[in-house]
Amino acid sequence: MTQTRGRIIGVSALALTFAAGLASPALAQQTPNVVVQEAPPQADRAVVNRIVVRGNERIDQTTVLSYLPIQPGDTIDAVTIDVAVRTLSRTGLFADVQLGLQANGDLIVEIAENPIINQVTFEGNKALAEKKLRDEVTIKPRGIYTRARVQEDVGKIVELYRLSGRISATVTPKLVQLDQNRVDVVFEIDEGPETGIAAITFLGNRAFSDSDLAGVMVTKTSKWWRLFSSNDNYDPNRLDYDREQLRKFYTNRGYYDFRILSSVAELKPDNSAFGVTVTVDEGDRYNFGEIKVVTENDRLNADFLQLLLPIRKGDLYESDRIQAAVDTLTFAAGSAGYAFVEINPTYRADPETDTVNVTFNVREGQRVYIDRINVVGNTRTLDSVIRRELMVGEGDAFNRSLVERSRNNLRALGFFKDVKIEETRGSAPDRSVVNVTVEEQPTGELSVGAGFSSVDSFVLNLGITERNFRGRGQNVVARAEWGSLRQQIDFRFTEPKFLGRDVRAGFDLFHTRYDLSKYSSYDYRSTGGGVRITYPLNGYASFSARYFLKDDEVIIPYGYCGGVGAGSSALCDQAGSYLNSSAGYTLLVNRLNDPVRPTRGWTASLRQDFAGIGGDVNYIRTEADASWYYGIRPNWVVSFQGQTGYVSGWNGDPIRINDRFFKGGNTFRGFETAGMGARDLTTTDALGGNFYAIGTVELTVPNMLPDEYGIKTSLFADFGTIGKLDDRYLIDPSTGLRNPNIVDDLALRAAAGVSIHWRSPMGPIRFDLSKVLNREDYDKTETFRFSTSTQF
Repeated sequence: MTQTRGRIIGVSALALTFAAGLASPALAQQTPNVVVQEAPPQADRAVVNRIVVRGNERIDQTTVLSYLPIQPGDTIDAVTIDVAVRTLSRTGLFADVQLGLQANGDLIVEIAENPIINQVTFEGNKALAEKKLRDEVTIKPRGIYTRARVQEDVGKIVELYRLSGRISATVTPKLVQLDQNRVDVVFEIDEGPETGIAAITFLGNRAFSDSDLAGVMVTKTSKWWRLFSSNDNYDPNRLDYDREQLRKFYTNRGYYDFRILSSVAELKPDNSAFGVTVTVDEGDRYNFGEIKVVTENDRLNADFLQLLLPIRKGDLYESDRIQAAVDTLTFAAGSAGYAFVEINPTYRADPETDTVNVTFNVREGQRVYIDRINVVGNTRTLDSVIRRELMVGEGDAFNRSLVERSRNNLRALGFFKDVKIEETRGSAPDRSVVNVTVEEQPTGELSVGAGFSSVDSFVLNLGITERNFRGRGQNVVARAEWGSLRQQIDFRFTEPKFLGRDVRAGFDLFHTRYDLSKYSSYDYRSTGGGVRITYPLNGYASFSARYFLKDDEVIIPYGYCGGVGAGSSALCDQAGSYLNSSAGYTLLVNRLNDPVRPTRGWTASLRQDFAGIGGDVNYIRTEADASWYYGIRPNWVVSFQGQTGYVSGWNGDPIRINDRFFKGGNTFRGFETAGMGARDLTTTDALGGNFYAIGTVELTVPNMLPDEYGIKTSLFADFGTIGKLDDRYLIDPSTGLRNPNIVDDLALRAAAGVSIHWRSPMGPIRFDLSKVLNREDYDKTETFRFSTSTQF
């Protein structure tokens, strides 16, 4: 800042000095000049007659005057002029500002405008993409150049390189002067070498090895195979996070008084890498001692709350269990209507017994009622669609359990990427405001797709799907698919709130063809439609009813059912077209803790269909399934699933092949599609079965990959059986005896293996690697299965 000081005696001297002090504008890259006058005596004052702006090119005179805190007729002195100069300078529009008062009372405002930025370029950047640098800097083309903003951006670029592991990176800004007071800003970057981590050393650790502690840290030593990771570059912020991770690691294993004495990073002499040394004091291993809950009054029963705690005396001390206990107490208090309960755990360690006594102090406040509910973030979905999924309303008593169930309801819609429900204090101490914040995600899809799987080989599909039609939550699907196994055209529409009530209704139209010649010698075609309706029985159970009318046709190859070695009657009797008129229902109970990724709870369903309400086919089909989930740890979830089904004819009708059950492939890993069950040994055709029972045990395990990769790994074991054809298909019609070529044994099948699910950018991909543990000689098995559905 250029400062000119002088003492002026009298108004005339003040005016002459300012007039003489008017100078040419400074260079654009200079900080604005400010003329500062010491406050003159009271007599050194003058009245402004007129204000004249000089030097402005782009900026209109009225704009300059709007920033100037002086108007014609004002009486000014040196202090007033000093304030005016500084006010204009702070706008960032001017490179130089000078004010002078002439003898005739004219105030001359001489300005030099800051240049306009023509373009911003980067030179020398290789490690970081130009787009990333542009996103970081604040100066933009057509913006106003100031040295302060450029220096600020230099610091941001250097910090960006530092976080990417290049400590010695330097950035030099350069200006290229252009005509019309424009400049190009060039950031010349010297990235320098990448600064890695040569070694991580731990001192003072006895309970855990160096490799155990290094595995806890995000920072890793530099190795040649870490080509796609930046965690082996030095980053002090990452090391701060690692110290916290080490503290959590120890305190979750009983070391209550664990401390990190020092964490030092030393740069090697050649500036190529850092050596990190972490000194720790592990302390003793502690158990939980006395666990108490203390409340202010009896509105919340302390003894009852203590029973809910996931901590017991004598358990190993784990800091995460403290937070889990706070969450449990908060949820319990919220379910009782106390929205703003405060829970403060206090600790008292006893080094002699190596125990930690914990007291949970609960300050419950008063019972709270919902003042209003605000819905934020929905740009497309109607408010009414969101509010109808909430299980609490304005005026209701606050209930955290119902709020959490409301959040799960919204997440289950699939309309939103994220859903947050938070409560804040309302208009009175006993009132709260519930804020529902949603982040919408695309719900419509127009796709032309192709895929390959070990089942369908090559698949083409064209589809239009909209799960939130017109923002009303309606679901519309129109799809055409062609593959070697299946060709299908269908249209589906679902109204989630039929007639404004909590009833889901819809209809389906479809035409499907299955070419099952690879598994059984027939083609199956079905054309029809149906209507369906679903309504809830309570918060966890629902009942669905449906009616479908379809024309089913089974096509047998010419000559298959005649001559020597002809196919069995279990298949030949099915040829022709039949009208299937059926009604059915489904009873569903869902007690899962999360509709997307459950880690606790169970779900079960019962389905029955009755065919024979007119038409040519008569049967009763019953199916039931149940699943149970239990999270051992955050990334370890075990699940048990069981399913069974039975179909039987009535009015003397047998079960046709297209109405039987076929299992294998994705429904029973380790076996081909329709690879298990009754079979014709002569033709090797799969004949399906009237009964099946299948169980699955699956353990989701961590695969050490970041969540953003979308890869889930699980170990599984499938076991079960299928079979039980109608007796007439087990008899040779020519002899009246049991046909030895038709095998139908309800024998146990079992397989185990690994499944990998990948939500890839190309679409969902699944790999199954299986080992068959038990099978029949005529079953068809497979070791590896790959499937995907890719859109482009």
